[in-house]
Amino acid sequence: MGHKYNALMGAAFLMATSAVGPGFLTQTTVFTEQLATSFGFIILISVIIDLCVQFNIWQIVTVSGKRAQDLANALFPGLGYLLAFLIVAGGLAFNIGNVAGAGLGMEAMTGVPVQTGAFASAAIAVGIFLFRDAGKVMDIFTKILGLVMILLIVYVAYTSQPPLLLAVKHTFLPERFDAVATITLVGGTVGGYISFAGAHRLLDSGIKGEAALPQVNRSAATGILLTSVIRYLLFLATLGIILAGAHINSENPTASVFENAAGQSGRQLFGLMIWCAAITSVVGAAYTSISFLRSFHPFLEKYHTALTIVFILVSTIIFLAVGRPVKVLVFVGTLNGFVLPIALAILLLISRKSRLMGTYRHSVFLQVAGWLMVMIMSGLAIRAIFE
Repeated sequence: MGHKYNALMGAAFLMATSAVGPGFLTQTTVFTEQLATSFGFIILISVIIDLCVQFNIWQIVTVSGKRAQDLANALFPGLGYLLAFLIVAGGLAFNIGNVAGAGLGMEAMTGVPVQTGAFASAAIAVGIFLFRDAGKVMDIFTKILGLVMILLIVYVAYTSQPPLLLAVKHTFLPERFDAVATITLVGGTVGGYISFAGAHRLLDSGIKGEAALPQVNRSAATGILLTSVIRYLLFLATLGIILAGAHINSENPTASVFENAAGQSGRQLFGLMIWCAAITSVVGAAYTSISFLRSFHPFLEKYHTALTIVFILVSTIIFLAVGRPVKVLVFVGTLNGFVLPIALAILLLISRKSRLMGTYRHSVFLQVAGWLMVMIMSGLAIRAIFE
C-alpha cells in the first residue's frame, strides 16, 4: 500500500513540477502584467482544459498498460514515431528553457554567472539518474522541491497584499481575453511531454489496468490542483506588486515580483523558487521525453538512463550556445500548446479501439470533453498564429 501511495503521489508531483518550470513562472508574470485581474479567467479556463486533457490521457494510457507512442503505432503504423518526434522535439525545446531558468535561479541565489549555474544544475539533474533506483529518487526529489515552491509562493503572495475580491470577481467575469495567453498557459501546463509525465511514471511503477482507475484519477487531479494553486498564488503575488505601481523588469519579470514583495531577501527567494521549478522540470522533461523513445528498440530500452543523461547534456549545451532565456521560456509554452491537440486526438481515437483497450469503455463524457478541447486548442492555436 505504501509503495502504491508513494508512486501515485510521485506521479502527481512529477506532472506538477514538470509543469511548474521557469517558463510557467515567467509566463504567469508576463501575462498578469498585461491582463491584470482578468488573467485569473485565463487560469480558470486553463484548469478546466487541463483536467479534461489529463483525465483522458492518464486513463487511456494506464488502462491499456502501454505507453502513448506504442498505442499510436498500434492505431496506425508510423503514427507513434510522429507523436514521439513531436513530444521529444517539444521536450528538448522546453528543457533548454528549464536549464536557462536553473541558471537564472543560481545567479539570483549566489551571484554566479547564469552559464555556471546552468551547468551546475544540469550536473545535479544528471546525478539523480546515476542512482540505481532513479525513479524513487526522482519521486522524492520532486516532492520535496514541490513543497518548497508552494511555501515560497504562499509567503510572497501574502506579503504583496493583492486585491483578492477583485481578482476572484474577474476570474469568473473577465474584462479582457487573450488567445495567445490561453494557448501558452495550457501549453505550459499540460502541453507536449507534460501530459504524459505522470501517466508514463505510473506505468513504470506497475500501476495499470482498469482496476487502478480510481487511484489514477486521484493522482491526475492532485497534479492539476498543485499546479493550479501555484499558478493562482503567483498571479495574486504579481497582481499585488503591479497594482502597487512597482516596476517589472522585462529581462527577469518574476524576480521583480519577489524583490518588491520580500525586500532585500526577495532576490534570493526568487532564486530558490525558480531553481526548484527549473531543476524539477529538467528532470521531468528528460525522463518523459526518453520514455517516448525507449520502447522502439531493445538498445534504447537497455540504455534509457544513459539517453536521459545525454538529453540533459544536449539541452545544456544548446542553452550555453544560444542564451536568451526569457524569450525561450515564453516561446516553448506556445510551441507545446500546438502539440497538445494532436496528441489528445490520437489518444481519443485509441480509446474507441477494442483491440487496444480490450473490454474497457472510456467515459462518453470524457470523450466529448476531450474532442471539445481538441477543437478549442486547435482554434486557439490558429488564432495565436495570426495574432
